Amino acid sequence: MEGACEHSIIDYLEFLYKSGINRIEDAIEAASKEARDSVYISTKFQTERIGRESEREMGSWMQVMLLAALLLPAFVESKIHHYKFSVVMKNTTKLCQTKPIVTVNGKFPGPTLYAREDDIVIVRVTNHVSYNVTIHWHGVRQLRTGWSDGPAYVTQCPIQPGQDYIYNFTLTGQRGTLLWHAHISWLRATMHGAIVILPKRGVPYPFPKPDKEKIIIFAEWWKADVEAVVNQYTQTGMAPNISDAHTINGHPGPVPNCSSKGYTLHVDSGKTYLLRIINAALNDELFFKIAGHNLTVVEVDASYTKPFQTDTIFIGPGQTTNALLTADKDTGKYLITISPFMDTTVAVNNLTAFAFLRYKGTPAFPPTTLTSTPPINATAITTKFINSLRSLNSEQYPAKVPITIDHSLFFTIAVGVNPCATCANGSRVVADVNNVTFIMPTTALLQAHYYNISGVFTDDFPANPPIPFNYTGNPPSNLATNNGTKLYRVSYNSTVQVVIQGTSLIAPENHPTHLHGFNFFQVGKGVGNFDPTKDPKSFNLVDPVERNTIGVPTGGWTAIRFRADNPGVWFFHCHLEVHTTWGLKMPFLVENGEGPNESILPPPKDLPKC
Repeated sequence: MEGACEHSIIDYLEFLYKSGINRIEDAIEAASKEARDSVYISTKFQTERIGRESEREMGSWMQVMLLAALLLPAFVESKIHHYKFSVVMKNTTKLCQTKPIVTVNGKFPGPTLYAREDDIVIVRVTNHVSYNVTIHWHGVRQLRTGWSDGPAYVTQCPIQPGQDYIYNFTLTGQRGTLLWHAHISWLRATMHGAIVILPKRGVPYPFPKPDKEKIIIFAEWWKADVEAVVNQYTQTGMAPNISDAHTINGHPGPVPNCSSKGYTLHVDSGKTYLLRIINAALNDELFFKIAGHNLTVVEVDASYTKPFQTDTIFIGPGQTTNALLTADKDTGKYLITISPFMDTTVAVNNLTAFAFLRYKGTPAFPPTTLTSTPPINATAITTKFINSLRSLNSEQYPAKVPITIDHSLFFTIAVGVNPCATCANGSRVVADVNNVTFIMPTTALLQAHYYNISGVFTDDFPANPPIPFNYTGNPPSNLATNNGTKLYRVSYNSTVQVVIQGTSLIAPENHPTHLHGFNFFQVGKGVGNFDPTKDPKSFNLVDPVERNTIGVPTGGWTAIRFRADNPGVWFFHCHLEVHTTWGLKMPFLVENGEGPNESILPPPKDLPKC
C-alpha cells in the first residue's frame, strides 16, 4: 500500500486530544464516532506517551484513556490508515499522443485505498497543480463527517494551488468496493481510483472465498485537455465534445490508427477471482464482457446482493460491481470488452475498449477467443441485469427498507434551454430538477449551514414539479428553467421517498443518479409516467437492491427510499458529468438530531477557505 501506514486507535485518541478537543466527553465522543466498537490499549505504549505530557495534560489524558477503556470494547483493534495524495501534472501517452494530465501521485488510475470495515482513513491531499481541487470518497457514508465528503462548494471550499487538506473519515458498517474521484469541474476524468473495504478480521464473505482479487477500472479519454472541453461549453452554450476512447485500468487497447496492447488480466486455471469493477467514466454507461466466461454478481456499490450469473455486466458512472470469475476454460487468450449503452439519440463515444484475459501457460502468440458486444441500444440487456439485482437480506446483512414515509418527493429531471448573452447563439443548454437549474454558491453550503451564514442558499426546493405536464409525452413549448441555490430540508432520522421521473424534454436518456452521505433502496422503477396510485402497489419492500448510484431509465422513473440519519448537507445529482455541469443537481439539508451523537462534528481547523 504505497503512501499508507497504519496505527492503533490509541494514536487517534491522542491526535484528537492534541488537535484541540480538550473536553474529555468531546474526545471520547469523537473517538467513539471514529472507532465505534474497536479500541486496542497497550499499557506500555500509554505509559510512554503519557510520560511525555506535562503534569496537567497527563491528568486529562489519563482520564480520556480511562474513559475510552470503559466506553469502548478492548482487545479489538481498529486500524488507522494514513495516505498521502499529491496532486501533480503527469505527461501521459494514449492514442499515440502525449498530453499533461492531472493525477494523484502521478498515476492513472490513481492509488487504491485499502481498509477494513470500521477502520479510520486519513488522507492528506496536497495540491501541486494550477487548478483548485477536491476529492470525493464516493459511497462512503461520512457519518457526521460531511467536512470530508468532498464536493466543491457543497461541503468544502476547494483546495487551492499550493495548499493541502486532511480528509478524515470512518468506514462505519461498510465493506466492499467504492471509488474516490475529484469533485470539481471535470478533473475526475483522470483523478480517480478504487476504495477496497475488506470485512472485519475473522468475518468471511457471504459467498465462496475467492483465490485472488483484481481491480478493474473503466474511464474515458480525451485527446484534448479535458478542462478545455468544459470551457468550450461555457463559451458556446452547446454540448461539449464526447471522449475519444474508453480505457480499462488506464489502457484503451487497440484503436483505429493506433496500436496498443491494452490491459491483460492474468489468471490460473481452476482459480476463482473476485473482480472489483468500477465505472469511473465521466459520461458513459458501459457493458462489460469476457469471451467464453460467465460472471457471478455478488455485490454492487459496497452492498451484498443475492448471487446471480450473467455474461454481461451493465454499469453506470459512479457505480461499482463485484463479480466472481472462475477460470474454468481451456488455456488460452480471451477478449475482454467494454462498450457503451445509449438507447436514445444522444451523442456518445461509440468505441469499444479491448483488453485480454490470459491463462497461465498460454503460448506466446495464441489465437484470441472473441466475443460480441451488445448493441448500443440494448435496453433489454440493461433491464434484465437491473431486474436481477436484489439485496442479500440475510440475518447478518438485512435490508432495512423504510416502510412508513415522512417525506414523499417527486423529482422530474430534464434538459432545458436558457438565455445566454455571452454564448455563441444567445442561449445555453441547461439541466434541472423540478425545473430548478442549480447554481453553485461561492461559499460552501455546509459552512453556511453550520455557521448560519445568510444569503448563501434557501431551503425551499420544491417537493414536486411547479407545473405538472405529460412528462414522457409531447414536451411543452417553454424549455426555460429557473436558476436557484435551493436545498430541501429534512429532520434527523426522517424517512424519505424520492420518485425520480425522466422526461422527454430535448434529450431523454438514462440518468445514473448519485446521493451523497447515504445508501438507498430502489423500491420500484418503470417506463412512462409514474402512477402514484397504481405503481406503489408493486414496490419491492422486502429485498430491493441497496445502492448509492441508480439509473433512471429513458422515458421512465425510479423510486428510492432512505433514512436521513446523517446530519449535514448532501449532494444529489446526475453522475453524467455533462448533466451535473448543466445544473442537474440539488442538495438535501439534514438537520441535527438530539445531542452530540446525532449532530455534525465541528469543522476541522484546516478546512479550506473560499
